[in-house]
Amino acid sequence: MRTSWLEDMISMVPPMAFLISSRFATRAATKSCPYGMHASVSIGYVTASLAIFAMGAFLLIEATLKLIHQDRATIGGFDLFGTTIWAGWPMLFALAYTGIPSFFLGRAKKKLAPVIHDKVLYADAEMNRADWMAESAAAVGVLGAGFGYWWTDPVAAGLVSLDIVRDGLNNLRAAVNDLIDETPRRTTDRSQLETLPEEVAGELEKLPWIERADVRMREEGHVFFGEAFVVPITTENIVRDIADAVRKARALNWRVHDLTIMPVEASELQDDDDDRKER
Repeated sequence: MRTSWLEDMISMVPPMAFLISSRFATRAATKSCPYGMHASVSIGYVTASLAIFAMGAFLLIEATLKLIHQDRATIGGFDLFGTTIWAGWPMLFALAYTGIPSFFLGRAKKKLAPVIHDKVLYADAEMNRADWMAESAAAVGVLGAGFGYWWTDPVAAGLVSLDIVRDGLNNLRAAVNDLIDETPRRTTDRSQLETLPEEVAGELEKLPWIERADVRMREEGHVFFGEAFVVPITTENIVRDIADAVRKARALNWRVHDLTIMPVEASELQDDDDDRKER
């Protein structure tokens, strides 16, 4: 129960990170922050991922120490209107009170996170999943102690903590990759590569004045910043054409926040492609 209480304290970090990062991400660009504060979402993602990993590591260490020291927890009772009540019943009620809502909240957040493209909310959903799993392990421990099987508590907590540590490491690795501008992933769980750069390149190549286009993007929180290298067929009215192309690219998807279009020669575009293949 002590471990469950500390876990509940740690689980407050991801929703706080989501609320704070969402508030800062919508702020307009300033002279000191010319690109806006969209990257605050990535910072929130790192914070939430660290919280998940910390909770899993804490549970794992606690479970391991209990097994090594063979801590035999006992649960007594208390008098209520002349009747002795086993203290495990209110413990189980408290665990259900926090665990059941976490189960449904986590499922709802995981469905919403890809829609708004928010990885902090996805990490918060993972924390909710860790919550109800940890509460379930604690419930197994309470019941085990009631039947005299002291080892059920650390064993259940240890198995659950391994899964939580794995989720924490996966999210932390994804958060760090976002900060170093890795190729964006299509979904919040990073299971697929983002196809938006190819979609923007295809849209640009439909324009009559562009022969070929190559687009690279980086993820800044909810949105994408990128550059498009285009081989123009003609340079007549190039300034107006570029401005029109930027508007069309941004209209393609709400996540295309900023796109810089650079006219280049075909040989330069080929060299750029070769360099990326080597990397």
